[in-house]
Amino acid sequence: MAGIADSLRSIWKIDELRKRIIYTLGILIVYRVGAYVSLPGIDASALTNAFAQGDPNNLFGFFNLFVGGAFLQAGVFALGIMPYITASIIIQLLGAAVPYFQKLQREGEEGRRKITQLTRYGTAGITMLQSIGYSLFLWGTVPSAIVIPQGFFMVTTVIVLTAGTMFVMWLGERITESGIGNGISLIITVGIIAFLPQAFINEVRQSANAFLVLFEVGVLVVVTAFVVLMTQGTRRIPVQYAKRVVGRKVYGGSTQYLPVRVNAAGVMPIIFAQSIMFVPGTIAQFAPNNELMQRFGALFLDFTSWGYSIIFFFVCVFFTYFYTAIAVNPKEMADTMKRQGGFIPGIRPGKQTSEFIDAILTRVTLPGSLFIGFAAILPAFAVQLGLTETQQFAQFFGGTSLLIMVGVTLDTLKQVESHLLMRHYDGFMKSGRIRGRSR
Repeated sequence: MAGIADSLRSIWKIDELRKRIIYTLGILIVYRVGAYVSLPGIDASALTNAFAQGDPNNLFGFFNLFVGGAFLQAGVFALGIMPYITASIIIQLLGAAVPYFQKLQREGEEGRRKITQLTRYGTAGITMLQSIGYSLFLWGTVPSAIVIPQGFFMVTTVIVLTAGTMFVMWLGERITESGIGNGISLIITVGIIAFLPQAFINEVRQSANAFLVLFEVGVLVVVTAFVVLMTQGTRRIPVQYAKRVVGRKVYGGSTQYLPVRVNAAGVMPIIFAQSIMFVPGTIAQFAPNNELMQRFGALFLDFTSWGYSIIFFFVCVFFTYFYTAIAVNPKEMADTMKRQGGFIPGIRPGKQTSEFIDAILTRVTLPGSLFIGFAAILPAFAVQLGLTETQQFAQFFGGTSLLIMVGVTLDTLKQVESHLLMRHYDGFMKSGRIRGRSR
């Protein structure tokens, strides 16, 4: 604990790091305040009373978790950052299939700027569509809470929600550029964390057995430890560097290791997978009288159902492989290793090295993807087996919430620790793998 306390004190000694953290906290506060600002034409008290009688064990209660409570409060940030995530998924899928987007990906910084701009346009379009569905949902669910005509309410809702989502996207970009951590992921994480204290309090109140609560906390700690283990786990590939004589000095000749992470894609696959699972229910809102659409949407309304869990599991596995293929380029790694005079013992440099790294990556990603998929559906098992008294606390019993919180927290700690190490301060841990140290 003394080492952690010293590291926390060191953070405030670094002027740049201190400013970045304060800047990040300020933007997150702005986001949380916006979650409580209601849409025009909404009677907030009537809306609260209406949704208080609802069932949180459905799509809307689950989606509400990811936007920090703004969805069921009809806040200006009711759609949060999820349209941006959906647009990013579409752009990346197009990058794997459409030559134009593949060309943009190869154009370096200029290509990234164009892709970012296209993602913003896509975010605006998706938000408009989702805003229409959201206004229809409010009008059909809580018409007594809307105090203006339906047509005017739909127009104002689309405008305000689109502006709110674009503003949230801008806040996330500002955190990434001038703050600390990944802004988009942090915004989602803050919304999830905001629910944790109340969920735990409700669990304690509704549970008559103190031992059961302690057992739940113990299982939650164990699950969290396994999530950290899988998030930080690596497969080390030995790399030998040839000796080079420059003048009177000899360089190279040492053995190093190329770390291949079990979860190389980080937290993005689970965010992408969860974003996709919200789409069918949203589409079903556009056809309230279509029985086939309603049956299809109902499959995605209850996150504790077996059908939802099976689909979600395979979606998580798919996106883990998909995003790993995008984030890690074995050919580029092999070319970089060759330029630096490195080689894997027993493997020829170049194409064979690339194929070897790709094979290792494929095998290592399999247990990582299966673990992510299993952890994502743990809340459904917790509810079905009666391990938790409330569905709200079950959402933290593993699942998307825990995976996102652990992944984003570790990524943010890595950035903070890198600032400390650059200025010759000790990091958070003397040993361990927060920053991938070898023993």
